[in-house]
Amino acid sequence: MKIQLIALAISVSLTACVSTAEKKQALDSQPKVANEIAATAAVGIANNSQITLEKIMSDPDWIARSPESWYWGDDSNTIYYQQKRQGNPLRDLVEKKLTNKGNGEVVNLAHMHVVADRNAQRNAAGTHEVYTFEGNVFVKDVANQSVQQLTHTSAVESAAMFLNNGNVAYRVGNIFYAHDMRSQKIIELANLKMSDGEQKNQAPQSYLASEQQQLIEYIALQKRNKDLRSEQQRQLRVSNSTITQTNFYLGKDNKLVHASLSPAGDKLLVSVTANKPSRKNSDIMPNYIANDGDIKAEKVRARVADNRQYQEQVFLLDLAQGTKAQLDYSSLPGFDEDVLASVRKENHARDGKSYQSKKSARHIHVMQTAQPIQWQNNGQQVAIMFEAWDNKDRWIATVDFAKKALVSQHRYHDEAWVNYTFNEMGWLHQSDSLYYLSEESGYSHLYLKPLQGKARALTSGNFEVSALTLSQDEQSIYFKANQKHPGIYEIYKVDVNSAAITALTDLGGMTDYALSPDESKLLLEHSKVTMPPELYIKDNRSDSQAIRLTHTVTQEFLAMPWSAPNVVAIDSSHQDMPIYSKVYLPAGYDLSSEKNRAVMFSHGAGYLQNSHLGWSGYFREFMFHSMLVQQGYVVIDMDYRASKGYGRDWRTAIYRHMGKPEVQDMRDGVNWLVANANVDPKRVGTYGGSYGGFLTLMAMFTDPELFQSGSALRLVSDWAYYNHGYTSNILNTPGDDAIAYERSSPIYFAEGLNKPLLINAPMVDDNVFFQDSVRLVQRLIELEKQDFETAIYPVEPHGFVQPSSWLDEYRRIYKLFENTL
Repeated sequence: MKIQLIALAISVSLTACVSTAEKKQALDSQPKVANEIAATAAVGIANNSQITLEKIMSDPDWIARSPESWYWGDDSNTIYYQQKRQGNPLRDLVEKKLTNKGNGEVVNLAHMHVVADRNAQRNAAGTHEVYTFEGNVFVKDVANQSVQQLTHTSAVESAAMFLNNGNVAYRVGNIFYAHDMRSQKIIELANLKMSDGEQKNQAPQSYLASEQQQLIEYIALQKRNKDLRSEQQRQLRVSNSTITQTNFYLGKDNKLVHASLSPAGDKLLVSVTANKPSRKNSDIMPNYIANDGDIKAEKVRARVADNRQYQEQVFLLDLAQGTKAQLDYSSLPGFDEDVLASVRKENHARDGKSYQSKKSARHIHVMQTAQPIQWQNNGQQVAIMFEAWDNKDRWIATVDFAKKALVSQHRYHDEAWVNYTFNEMGWLHQSDSLYYLSEESGYSHLYLKPLQGKARALTSGNFEVSALTLSQDEQSIYFKANQKHPGIYEIYKVDVNSAAITALTDLGGMTDYALSPDESKLLLEHSKVTMPPELYIKDNRSDSQAIRLTHTVTQEFLAMPWSAPNVVAIDSSHQDMPIYSKVYLPAGYDLSSEKNRAVMFSHGAGYLQNSHLGWSGYFREFMFHSMLVQQGYVVIDMDYRASKGYGRDWRTAIYRHMGKPEVQDMRDGVNWLVANANVDPKRVGTYGGSYGGFLTLMAMFTDPELFQSGSALRLVSDWAYYNHGYTSNILNTPGDDAIAYERSSPIYFAEGLNKPLLINAPMVDDNVFFQDSVRLVQRLIELEKQDFETAIYPVEPHGFVQPSSWLDEYRRIYKLFENTL
């Protein structure tokens, strides 16, 4: 079997070194993997400390209180970050000067309004910044740090920004204001009302009303006079600055979704949707342990089967003229295509029906992503990112203000679904061009498109680009990418003109960044497999090494005998790309004549990467795996197909059939363990939570001889009961594609269970409902299955919180493996 060892742990002092070989080299070379693994398998046992469940499932403060929500100070020589208090859920804001030793000092509460400016926006000259703090608006002089508080209200002001004339604009609810910085006068720019108002030239609402206007001259005359008076009033408002009348009526049955003010302060782009979707938009979840002893019916999200099909209407509001124009979607290419025709034909045919494809306007809305509406700095143009409700298209469009029409700049169509990540975009303001991310090449890459020209790629290759930052001179764009290995993320910049890429970090592991205000430095958050995140600083103008700033990991954690996993590229039986996997190996795993027992962990979320070289969100599982290794288990943690980090085709391999590709990959993983880690194929168990719980079920139901036991945590048993946003991407909707739901839902295959199964179910889970476990248990009872047990957790949500619940859950999982393997 052709495989490649990608990373080897060198020591347990938590300074694991990893190979930085290019991916192509990794896939082409064929070393003697078993010997290489044997040379490093014993690194998990550095001393005689015993890893216990009681310790690793306790409050994680004993591990580290790592920096969170970090950002630069205004002087580019100070950083700020949030830090959790010891034994307390509260967070403090910490200030650290780059020239001072230590982790910094907690910011005095009386000084918070001066420095809690993480999302501040600077004016064009860079001399002042505006931001909100605790619902009020502040303006700061960057040089002398003097602060002017513009609002002192109990209302919540938001979306504070500088206008091009130097004034400050902000939003209170659905009302937009401008604060004149010279006169201190407050000006209402727009009041967005969710009502019909007095609509000029409004069409008759019924046959009788239409007939009345046609037959009765008096009625027609009254309507004409009303429209004349309305137009006269509008012209008066436009011509006379003393009059404030800024109401815009957006429909009594609508709700506001997006509203974005032009930097020129003269236009608003808004989107609205029906306040009541056509079908049920919520469900209830009983909470049995409430503070008053009653059972509470908590309102939670709807299920995908309760189809919430919707679209948005987009309006351009001219604040100077007081006019409103709806922007039609018909200029977007493919706006009326029947992109689900083949799916619908297949489902109709199964039911003995025929399906005739026809064109009709698709449901389209502004994309639910960060900053989907982007204005040019001068306010002369705007870009909007749209998506189709059926998940098959994403558009970037600008606006022809004269014609009140959308102009398509880019369409990305995906036969499976458009990713909910990699949707960043922005303007090169000096060259009238857009930059954006797209997966059209098969990987997320950066593109540049002049409004009147063709797009060109600034990056390319088998790696993923994200986290874009445009330099002030607009000559470079900074980004994060896994260019040198799928599990190693470094920081780069690309020259906008030449497309030349420069690597700015070489730390290995996982790295995120923030560019300093003066662009001289990078603030980095960096972690490795066995080292939680810490902050580093890197000079942006030299090849110097990054310098560590914080030391928040405890000595107790550092002293523990953690097992650093190897990241291995396992050959697949079903596609050319390998399956990157973490493999934890006990000392002497290949020396005993007795075959080893093994556990496979499946990460949650589906679209998530866990076999990377950084600190994992599954840190408890990492510690549990180290405990298992100490007791002689081999552990494998696979980035099965659907995982993040490996491109579009890997992501969409599960389209319309969740569970099948992943279980195929899991079988390849077990086969690899048998061939390379001296594992007994009859002594392998599996577990996982959420999507990992779903895969545990699918493996045990559809490939029942693969594992000897399994534990499914907070599991999905029927995808028709999960949410719309996630599930409809992958399986369409039950109304369109019942076939996909039936072949992807474990409850349809429960008769395949013939090995011990442990179901661990939190009861106040508003993500995967407790109902999923209840229905599956009833199905297993009706099938007269005997080898399953259920553990319930009455106070826990989807992500467990209480250490006692974590401990109980993993005691049960450990007991299952000890008894069955």
